[in-house]
Amino acid sequence: MAGRNGGAPGCRPDPEPWTPPGGVRSRCTVTAGMASREEAEVQVSELELLSSMFPRREEFLVTDPLALAELQLAAASEAAEMPSSKVQFTLNVKPEVPGASMAEFSMVCALPFKYPTVPPEITVRSPLLSRSQQIQLNSDLKTYLMQNCSGEPCMLSAREWVKDHASAYVDRELSSSSVTTSNASQSEDVIFTRLWIYSHHIYNKQKRKNIIEWAKELSLSGFSMPGKPGVVCVEGLQSNCDEFWSRVRRLTWKRILIRHREDVSLEGGGHAEIQKQRKFSTLEEKCFDAHGPRGNHMDLGQLYQFLEQKGCADIFQMYFGVEGH
Repeated sequence: MAGRNGGAPGCRPDPEPWTPPGGVRSRCTVTAGMASREEAEVQVSELELLSSMFPRREEFLVTDPLALAELQLAAASEAAEMPSSKVQFTLNVKPEVPGASMAEFSMVCALPFKYPTVPPEITVRSPLLSRSQQIQLNSDLKTYLMQNCSGEPCMLSAREWVKDHASAYVDRELSSSSVTTSNASQSEDVIFTRLWIYSHHIYNKQKRKNIIEWAKELSLSGFSMPGKPGVVCVEGLQSNCDEFWSRVRRLTWKRILIRHREDVSLEGGGHAEIQKQRKFSTLEEKCFDAHGPRGNHMDLGQLYQFLEQKGCADIFQMYFGVEGH
């Protein structure tokens, strides 16, 4: 997925064709974005419908307003560039759960560029759900979306499904409470997470220090590439990755977001299984032949080669909208 600002990553080309050293192909044009203006119009219409039906922030909240603005421009004008990032938003649902007066389930949503041709990306979370319940609920929701949401807008249908079915996943644990708490916690799958974070830029020395120190504290591996744009990858236990992101996003940024997230369920979740999933041994700051007037632009060709060595080459196009080689 492409970034927005800072020359090439924003897919808004400079007056001269952009060809970074290291063999990244072609100038930065939108090649992996939205298939048509029609899809942008459908997405805008559905988001406007959701906003009118759920006007309070506690019910519906777009978490990336800049992505929404780009989507609206793409829908309004054929001359506008297609969006460089998926619109992300949260829908909060309050189904009736016996014994829980304030049961809230959050649907963390993103609309893929080709939605509604492809289903939306939705993750349901709630403090009432154990990890295993959350995994099961999201798996069943994904199945429902694959079977029922192809070609037509379906966010309202997905919300209704969550409202109608979410309470059953809480009840499911209550009905199987014969298992002791200790045994239940041991049998739950551990989630291994990898976050790919995009920032408009990372210059500040204290922020760079925080990234490295917090990753070490939370037993996360990965890498951080300062400059413009800034790229951070962290991997480890899901709870630790979420804590890292919570800390980082609270700092002052021109723009920062999770460009891509990978969650892998590990049955048993022992140390060996976790280590096997890692693509990086530790977290270190990586600089790739810094250049430019301020020495703040990295050689993206070298970044691509580094990602390729780590088995992550596909991430490059998600960040910058072009393929590397």
